[in-house]
Amino acid sequence: MKKALVEKFLDSPHKRIALMGMSGVGKTHLSKKLPPSEWFHYSIDYRIGTHHLKDEVNDFLTLEAMKNPLLKSLIQNRAISVESRLSISNLAPLSAYLGMVGNPAEGGQPLAQFLDRLERHRLAEIGAIADVPYFMERAEKLYQRPNFIIDTSGSFCEIQDEKSWELIGQNALLIYIKASEKAKNYVIERAQSHPKPLYYQASFLLPKIEEYLKTHQLQSESEITPAHFTRWIFPQLIEHRLELYEMIAERYGVTIDAEALYHVKDQDQFFALIKESIDAQ
Repeated sequence: MKKALVEKFLDSPHKRIALMGMSGVGKTHLSKKLPPSEWFHYSIDYRIGTHHLKDEVNDFLTLEAMKNPLLKSLIQNRAISVESRLSISNLAPLSAYLGMVGNPAEGGQPLAQFLDRLERHRLAEIGAIADVPYFMERAEKLYQRPNFIIDTSGSFCEIQDEKSWELIGQNALLIYIKASEKAKNYVIERAQSHPKPLYYQASFLLPKIEEYLKTHQLQSESEITPAHFTRWIFPQLIEHRLELYEMIAERYGVTIDAEALYHVKDQDQFFALIKESIDAQ
């Protein structure tokens, strides 16, 4: 069945693919290898930050700026405004909005606020996925791009929404970029040295917070050092997500090896890799 799916994709004059995998595994890297004159690059994270959570992100940045009395006065007098300059390659404003749980004095958020932002992000991601068919039509009619690539977020597997996964599987060839142990360890090492905000399912996060508090003899989440907690939980989050990626790929897509993908130089090599991968499965 999957072989027939790949053959249909390779024979189609309008190629539509969706890349799935953990952050840093090569999704955006591959997108840049494909000819921009032929491919429309649709980033789920970019759509979230520039549309579905645009107001939330800008309001968050404005409130942060208003902690400075001078800026507060200028903003309230409408002399200046604060607006995100988010791009496909720089998602820092969205990450800053999502934030980390923990001690507010160390940049953390109260748990209730953090959970609220996680749920807003989840719903925004579902919304960005629902926008895919509309953008596929626009890409062809407005921009004359025959091919369409969906760069899913690292948290695509976390949204727990079968309709969203089905929508992607029905409209594109879903490709799971499976990280090798080397790639996985690299991503973990990078997260240890540069911890950043992450999306979690509440059902995964809450027991981990309880475990962390007990292990480190803390009384409440307000005592958590945000960066330390992120370093502690990240390897566990990776294992959790890998299981979900495998499940989604088995149901809706195909799998290719991240190491092999790294050596791809153009779209012809990419298509050949897809064919080789499905032949080997």
